[in-house]
Amino acid sequence: VQLQASGGGLVQAGGSLRLSCVDSRRTFSNNAVGWFRQAPGKEREFVAAISWRGDSTSYADSVKGRFTIFRDRTKHAVYLQMHSLKPEDTAGYYCAAGRSSYAGSSSREYRYWGQGTLVTVSS
Repeated sequence: VQLQASGGGLVQAGGSLRLSCVDSRRTFSNNAVGWFRQAPGKEREFVAAISWRGDSTSYADSVKGRFTIFRDRTKHAVYLQMHSLKPEDTAGYYCAAGRSSYAGSSSREYRYWGQGTLVTVSS
């Protein structure tokens, strides 16, 4: 598994972005995938996760109703669609592949990590 995250950028509050996480080695179809974020000076925090089949998702309370995680197994990709962005969503966003088919909010459940993509939301 080798993950590459992309799609970050600068957006105004209320705007939308879609982040992508692609496994360049095309091997993570059986792994759960999660998104985490880390703002400057803060701890890394869980954002969302999706099971290997895509039939189970979970979200941090802070993003529920605004973010949607989904995957396209044929493209070995997982996406994070973000709407109604707020300045407090500003952070580096990281995708990670879980150690098994299902994974939750703990970073310990994830084995492979991609490089981050920066999201900046201006007020």
